[in-house]
Amino acid sequence: MAMAALHLALRGVCVHLRCQLLPPAHLRLPRALLHLSPPVSAGHNKWSKVKNIKGPKDAARSRLFLKFAMMIRLAVKDGGANPEFNQQLANVIEQCRAKNMPKASIEAAIKGTDKSNASVYSLYEARGPGGSSLLIEVLTDNSTRSHQAIKYILGKNGGSMCNGARHNFERKGVVLAAADDHEKSMVPLERALELAIEAGAEDVRDTEEEERPLLQFICDVSSVHSVRESLTALGVQTVSASLEYVPCTMAQLSDADLQSASRLIELLNDSQDVLRVYDNIEAQSEQD
Repeated sequence: MAMAALHLALRGVCVHLRCQLLPPAHLRLPRALLHLSPPVSAGHNKWSKVKNIKGPKDAARSRLFLKFAMMIRLAVKDGGANPEFNQQLANVIEQCRAKNMPKASIEAAIKGTDKSNASVYSLYEARGPGGSSLLIEVLTDNSTRSHQAIKYILGKNGGSMCNGARHNFERKGVVLAAADDHEKSMVPLERALELAIEAGAEDVRDTEEEERPLLQFICDVSSVHSVRESLTALGVQTVSASLEYVPCTMAQLSDADLQSASRLIELLNDSQDVLRVYDNIEAQSEQD
């Protein structure tokens, strides 16, 4: 505990000294306000490890590709089949490529949009273990089936439908980037902070996906592509850019509740109509 407190205190001193070295306010260009919270980042990282423990098995990957195909069809219906004129589609295709979805499967999903059944997008609000909040994105051709399936999974695994969970999230642009540089050295937190400021991002957090450490640069919805371009120009290896629901109020969970939440989210993600599940969970043990 003492070492952790000392580490955070020293980090605060470094940030303070760097601020003292900045030029006077009237000589500085406007920058996006950065909200960096090391305790939240640490908790988020541990939670990422817990909820991704299942790993990229073949069956899970197949379900992921099916969900990407659903997202592609939704994007095509909203903005057309040409990604050059449909930014939503371009973002989804980019995410597909980042997960190694075959090019033929991507093209088939785009071409098959007209032949697919009419689908409805819904966003369900739910409460999870330990008082956590969940947002569940659904794309379905049968809303009654989807609602009943999700309600059943929640009820059997420590969750429930609820109103108000949406207030714990904000719609944001998220640029996902490698947490290491071209020489495979981990990017220090202070350097990530500097990169976020330079690129115009609001926040930067660490996360993990399939045992790969990553950085999330969070920004305003309208700035997601300019932030990504700026990060690339600064030498950051960006992976994808998308619009997501980012938690603004966190729920600290014990290890037991983390495991329960991980199981619940895994089951929800396995549901055929669920596109994605967002949570506001962090590990309580990282805060103690």
